[in-house]
Amino acid sequence: MDIATILGVLLGLAVIVGSIMVGTGAKMFLNIPSLAITIGGMLCATLIHFSLAQFLSIFSIIKKTVFAKIPSQGDLIQTMVNFAAINRRDGALALEQEIRKLDNPFFVKGLQMLVDGQDDESVRDHLSLEIQYLQERHSTGKKILEYMGAAAPAFGMIGTLIGLIQMLSNLSDPSGLGVGMATALVTTFYGAFASNLIFIPLAGKLGIYSKAETIVMEMITEGICAIAQGENPTVVRERMHAFVSHGSRKEVKAMI
Repeated sequence: MDIATILGVLLGLAVIVGSIMVGTGAKMFLNIPSLAITIGGMLCATLIHFSLAQFLSIFSIIKKTVFAKIPSQGDLIQTMVNFAAINRRDGALALEQEIRKLDNPFFVKGLQMLVDGQDDESVRDHLSLEIQYLQERHSTGKKILEYMGAAAPAFGMIGTLIGLIQMLSNLSDPSGLGVGMATALVTTFYGAFASNLIFIPLAGKLGIYSKAETIVMEMITEGICAIAQGENPTVVRERMHAFVSHGSRKEVKAMI
C-alpha cells in the first residue's frame, strides 16, 4: 500500500474540512444538487469520452494506484544473481523449483520460458510485448484520471452558472443575493476540490508507478535474457546495474 497517497488525501481532507469548520461551518458547503451536477456530470462526460469497459476500470485504476507494489531493485538483482548461479551450476531445469517461490506473474512467465528452453531472443520478444501493453493500459488509466480532473472543475463552473441564472432571475429579494451567490459558488468548490486533491494527483502517481514498474520489468527481461545466454552471475549483476543510478549501486550490490 502507498502510505503517501492515503496520508496525502487524509491530510488534505483534514486541512480543507478543518478550515471550513473553523470558518462558516459545514452547513453552507453541503449542497446535494451542486454535488450531483459536479460529480454526476463529470462521470457522464467520462462515460461519453471513453468506452464502457474503460469507464468501469476506474475503480481498478484507483486501486492499482493506491495499492501498487513495486519490487525492491536490490532484492530483484540478488534474486537474478542467485538464479544465474543455479543455471551455471545445475542447468536451466533446476530453476523450475524456484518458480514456485515467486509472486510476480511477469517474472514467473519469463523464468518459465527460460526453463522451457526458449532462447534469449524469444524471451525478449515476448516479455517486451508484455511491457508494451502494460504501458498502454497504464496510459489509458492515466488519461481517464486526467480527463476526470479536467471535467470536474468544468462541471463545477456549469453548476455555478446555473445557480447564478436562477439567482439573477429572481431579484425581488436583494437580501438573498449573498446566500444565493455563495450557494452557486459551492459547485465550483466541489469541482476544484475533486480535481486538485484526488484525480490529478492520482493521475500523476499512476504515471510514476507505471515508469517504476516498467523499469522493474525491463530489469527482469534483461536478467532472464542474460541467464539464457549462459552469462555468469557477475555479468548478470553488472548488466542489471545499468538500470540503477551510480549513487545507488553500492546499496543494491548483490552478493555472488
